[in-house]
Amino acid sequence: MSETLPRFEFRTFAQNFGRVETNLRRLSACEQIRESSEIYIISAGNDQNNTKIRDGKMDIKVLVKQDRGLEQWNPRMKGQFPMKAEVLEKEVFPAFGVDVPKFARNEYTLEQYLDEIIYPHPKLTPVRVDKLRFGFTVNGCIAEIAHLLINGAAIQTVAVEQEDVSAVLKALEQLGLNEYENVNYLRAIKRIIGLAPLPKE
Repeated sequence: MSETLPRFEFRTFAQNFGRVETNLRRLSACEQIRESSEIYIISAGNDQNNTKIRDGKMDIKVLVKQDRGLEQWNPRMKGQFPMKAEVLEKEVFPAFGVDVPKFARNEYTLEQYLDEIIYPHPKLTPVRVDKLRFGFTVNGCIAEIAHLLINGAAIQTVAVEQEDVSAVLKALEQLGLNEYENVNYLRAIKRIIGLAPLPKE
């Protein structure tokens, strides 16, 4: 079996993508529509690890490389709730880059983890992100436009990803995304909830 290479990603956010969405739908028919409700755990002490929970499963990805303005993310760990306190202590909390709390239980359900560990922590913030995603293929790259609610704040995101950096850059040119800033979910959410400054005009 051939090894699957981590993809390089470009993502950006806006209230409306106008011509970019027109270009996206002109270049490709919509191939997939997906809805999900996720919880991102945002840490004041970390900008390199993306931690989210979906369908009772925890997924942590780490930013490992940047190339020509694109970002490459690799899986760091995946876990299922209920989760052992030892796993939370040794695998999850190092990704947050904050003080590790004391764990009163040997095992935590998702609700217990959020209510007893995350919400009380002064440097961690759970953020709900509801997604309606429309998937396309542009220049051999996975592309999407998604309608989001981030703690109720409505915004859109467009993303393009592929293993080949050159293919992604060509797709960005075709879509008219060259002038947009590459902003990952972690940074975008921090801006929206006030943990990171907004970009300068």
